[in-house]
Amino acid sequence: MIKIHMELKKLEITARKDIKSAKNLKDLDDIFKKYLGKKGELTLILRSLKNLPIKERKTQGKIANQIKKDLELIIQEQKHKLQASSFKIQDTGFDITVPGKKQDLGHLHPLTLVRRKVEEIFQSMGFSVVEGPEVESEWYNFDALNIPKEHPARDLWDTFYLKQKKLLLRTHTSPVQIRYMEKNQPPLRIIVPGRVFRHEATDAGHEVNFYHIEGLMIDKKGKVSVANFKAIIGEFFKRFFEKEIKIRLRPSYFPFTEPSFEIDINCVNCLGKGCSVCAQTGWVETLGAGMVHPNVLKAVGLNPKFWQGFAFGVGMDRLAIMKYKIQDIRLFYGGDLRFLQQF
Repeated sequence: MIKIHMELKKLEITARKDIKSAKNLKDLDDIFKKYLGKKGELTLILRSLKNLPIKERKTQGKIANQIKKDLELIIQEQKHKLQASSFKIQDTGFDITVPGKKQDLGHLHPLTLVRRKVEEIFQSMGFSVVEGPEVESEWYNFDALNIPKEHPARDLWDTFYLKQKKLLLRTHTSPVQIRYMEKNQPPLRIIVPGRVFRHEATDAGHEVNFYHIEGLMIDKKGKVSVANFKAIIGEFFKRFFEKEIKIRLRPSYFPFTEPSFEIDINCVNCLGKGCSVCAQTGWVETLGAGMVHPNVLKAVGLNPKFWQGFAFGVGMDRLAIMKYKIQDIRLFYGGDLRFLQQF
């Protein structure tokens, strides 16, 4: 009995020293296995107690179990200390009490904000949002829109042609109205937002790629007129700029509409009084529009005797420039965070 008691005390003293000397969690785990594991020294002693008389077994068992509980508690305490120390910054030159830098959050690009606003407004008026390919054929980009080969109107678009035969980067989103009408019967109302490309000199008002929004409404003859278009576009400008906007229609020319007209709005910068933005006229040219040309309807298999409608197109960049009073279109594509973070 005295021998077992001495072994237990000696084991306890040795185990306590080993536990306190553990430098990391792996060492501590090895110590646990050495003394308290399935084949640990204390575990083997506890198993050997079954061979002792009942009276000794109870006495020595009580002592051994108490030592086991004490060792488990010390191991747990040492484990917490080692875990806490592992999180400390080893570099003494780093002050952990200094407040951290606030992480920048991403946000939507101004053109994305404008696109979502435009889509929201037109969808509330019953228009569907449709998209199409940026690489187009001459048929969809020109021919079906009443701009046949050798037509002088093709000079209005400086086109990027690709090496593949008769393929090009679309110069407007109007080709999508052809694609949509080929697969869908009127009545219909759609807008087509997307990127377009034109080979032209880059300056404050022009870029080789920009974003365009095409609008189209087709219904039975007599149900859609210029008056409908004027009401819809007037409501759009009112909601987009969040103020009353005056508009005017001027005669113009586009191959795919007849009659055609330009739409001006009173300058949102000076409210029509005259400034450098509107060249002192009080008006700003905003978009082109007109009643869909009969040849365009014929190209998609619609009889112009029974169907008519209007189409319009506007540069999304131009809308953003007017809404946010930006002086240079190139700022949208320059990636300058000083500019983008304002939105």
